[in-house]
Amino acid sequence: MRCGPRLRNRKTKSRRRLKDRKFFEGTNVIGKERIRIRLKAYDYRVLDQSTGEIVDTARRTGAQIAGPIPLPTVKNKYCVLRSPHVDKKSREQFEIRTHKRLLDILEPTQQTVDALMKLDLPAGVDVEIKAYGKEHK
Repeated sequence: MRCGPRLRNRKTKSRRRLKDRKFFEGTNVIGKERIRIRLKAYDYRVLDQSTGEIVDTARRTGAQIAGPIPLPTVKNKYCVLRSPHVDKKSREQFEIRTHKRLLDILEPTQQTVDALMKLDLPAGVDVEIKAYGKEHK
């Protein structure tokens, strides 16, 4: 029985997820807390600068860090007519790229949390912070 391209792609994705899960299982210490930070931005330079600031702040306060891990870039493509009335075949194409990074702060202290709250990040960077306690695996 042949394996079609769609089925083959699903298998590789599940293998990647398994590898990612194994990577994070090694970093997850049972009984400890963890902070996961997801960053999104259109400009990768601003994004890398802000991840560097977060990493420096966390290391300065004595926390361990896993990452920054670059996540896949989302490309949104838009097709627009050039003129409002005629020339249906003449179009312009635009693209917006959303770059993403993932950071895990392992064993954060109270000083780490305070320093991260005081951190001033540049405009254009979207930050999602999730804290996982002892019960999360």
